[in-house]
Amino acid sequence: MPRPRKCRRVCLLPESDLFGPLKLQKPDAEIVFMTVDEYEAIRLIDLEGMTQEECSEKMDVARTTVQRIYNDARNKLAMSLVEGKLLQIQGGDYKLCDYEDSGCGCKRCCRKK
Repeated sequence: MPRPRKCRRVCLLPESDLFGPLKLQKPDAEIVFMTVDEYEAIRLIDLEGMTQEECSEKMDVARTTVQRIYNDARNKLAMSLVEGKLLQIQGGDYKLCDYEDSGCGCKRCCRKK
């Protein structure tokens, strides 16, 4: 029996959760689903410039877990861009960061107050 999945810490939910081509050819276009924790890994590593180790500390998971999450997220981004599929961000095993409790010092957490 596998052990239960650990919730990943996420500082903020994305402001927009659906992305894709401006001109959809088909109304029933395939949707690629990205989890909130995958979004957070992309944000921390690519936007904030953190290493995978720093990201793992922020998200409160092992570095190897961050590496897997990040690779999955990059594959989904590439599929959406190259194949023109919609990308929707939803779900996943995560808990929202509470600035007072975690003291993570994230600027985004401070803005929530």
